[in-house]
Amino acid sequence: MRKTRIIVPCYNESQRLVPQAFLSLVHENPSLSFLFVNDGSTDSTLQILGSIRDGNPGQVDVLDLETNRGKAEAVRRGILDACDGPFDYVGYWDADLATPLDAIADFCEVLETRQVDAVLGSRVRLLGRRIKRRPLRHYLGRVFATFASMLLGMHIYDTQCGAKIFRNSTALRIVFGTPFKVRWTFDVEMLARFPLALECSSAEASANWVEFPLQEWRDIKGSKVGMTDYLNALAEFGTMLFYLRTPARKAYKRYLEGWRGRPADSRI
Repeated sequence: MRKTRIIVPCYNESQRLVPQAFLSLVHENPSLSFLFVNDGSTDSTLQILGSIRDGNPGQVDVLDLETNRGKAEAVRRGILDACDGPFDYVGYWDADLATPLDAIADFCEVLETRQVDAVLGSRVRLLGRRIKRRPLRHYLGRVFATFASMLLGMHIYDTQCGAKIFRNSTALRIVFGTPFKVRWTFDVEMLARFPLALECSSAEASANWVEFPLQEWRDIKGSKVGMTDYLNALAEFGTMLFYLRTPARKAYKRYLEGWRGRPADSRI
């Protein structure tokens, strides 16, 4: 049975974490484990994560970042930690469970049956699916996704969904080996790194990925994404354009190749 490690970045999530949801799932699936990354939370998140770990220490672990580094760095640290373990599949999932946890099994089935390298959650409004997004966020997201697809040179519908699982590989270690240049839109930069790590075209890299239309996704009350973040995303788009579509691309590729593994971390 394939072993799967899911990274869950957490920053002040004490009001939204549902411990029993995670514990019930790992109880049902011995091949699945979670690594929660506490991103310098100032509320009781760390204590709650400790209680989840104590409920099943064999399948739940906690990585504690003492200062807030942002979701990009929290995910990066967690993925690198998981890549060093005995896991076949490594991914990340939003702590608020906007994407239900039962979708993890669907993602892993696609990885196994289709022998692909990545399954990316996609919030597509189709008949029979329960995708509930606020209209403004939906339309702003569609505009951003269109430009992101053009920047990446990939036919991808949804770069920003917080549910993604990858096959553990050397390329994955390279992609997450160095800090991201952007903070809010790191998913786009992360996808853009794969062609550089694999030394192939964007089309070749993404040919072995699958976008999985989610059965259910909903905006969770308390989301930390606001209008300011969309403005930040526009600024970061310019940063990525500089590194991916100008002569700076060569220096950026050397930056990726210079990774030396994960930095020292603190566990509880």
